[in-house]
Amino acid sequence: MVHKDNLSKNDLMSRPLSLKNSLFALLLTFLIAGAGAAIAYLIGLPIPFLLGSMCSVTIASLSGVRIYLPVWLRNAVFIMLGIQAGSGVRPETLSQIGEWPVSFLLLFVMLVTVTGCTFMLLRYVFRWDAQTAFFSSLPGALSFVMAAASETRADLVKITIIQTVRLLLLIGLLAPVLNVLGQSAPHIDFVASSANMQREWLALFVAGCAGALVGHYSRLPGGMMLGALLASALVYVTGVVSVRVPPEMADFGMVILGVLIGSRVDARHRGAILNYLPVALLAFVIGTATASAVCVLAWLATGLHPAQIALAFAPGALEALTVIAFSLGVDPAYVASHHVVRFMMIAIFVPFLARSLKKMDEKQTAAQVEF
Repeated sequence: MVHKDNLSKNDLMSRPLSLKNSLFALLLTFLIAGAGAAIAYLIGLPIPFLLGSMCSVTIASLSGVRIYLPVWLRNAVFIMLGIQAGSGVRPETLSQIGEWPVSFLLLFVMLVTVTGCTFMLLRYVFRWDAQTAFFSSLPGALSFVMAAASETRADLVKITIIQTVRLLLLIGLLAPVLNVLGQSAPHIDFVASSANMQREWLALFVAGCAGALVGHYSRLPGGMMLGALLASALVYVTGVVSVRVPPEMADFGMVILGVLIGSRVDARHRGAILNYLPVALLAFVIGTATASAVCVLAWLATGLHPAQIALAFAPGALEALTVIAFSLGVDPAYVASHHVVRFMMIAIFVPFLARSLKKMDEKQTAAQVEF
């Protein structure tokens, strides 16, 4: 539980900003994220614009700096990144779809094993209540997980810390590995420039915005970016457009994604992070080891490249991992589809499992009272 004085002191971070303060906070956020991205680029970190921005924003946010990003800018970047990622889908991608059901089945195996192993760690080693352990163990779909957990007696602070630390470590540690694996991955050749560039750019923009709108109302995680990706992929696969989308467009988008990920924690979480960090690290190790084992099975069963499988099976961060896939030249449609299917699996099974775990906690509480 957060101390009362800390609440009154840190509530400023959640209050609405005036126009003047909003502009100042936005400028400061850009400076912090841009500086981090520039430093990461200069020292040669893999995927520097994402990692550098994420690290600098996380440090600043935990230090008490107000990180601000307007919703309209976030949405515009999601649409831009979705259009760009969709441009990497090719007609030959359709020929690989026949292999995806096996991959989806193994994705379900990964979801069950990662959740189960992490749950047992939190429940039986650290003695967390069943509902908190369960929601902390789910790989990804953080927005849905937090919404579902808020309707139970689960400890939301613990869930937030475990899930956020997992996401930060996932991006921070997976990026260097993918940078190495991606060198030998089958790369997508991006479309060359077209003679009817203005008309095709307009068609691509309209399709992307329409897809983003549909994605937004679908309520899926990353719906706007996913909708723009699917719409962009459709117009490229059908040959409606063939313009080359500059890969450099992803650089700014990655900086913004770094801001979104890094700002998940702030000064209010410092005490909780210190308390639960050892638990979060161990949970991350258990989950990553379990997921890696299933990824090896998926590689042996499908023959797809390890970088492609790692991006698709990584637990969380649909937007970031899809953009990373595009930047590495790996099929973004395969990656995005697996993250969406994983979310749907979680959304279908979580309500039933949460109800059973509630009864488990109630029986344990009743037994303790009797004792």
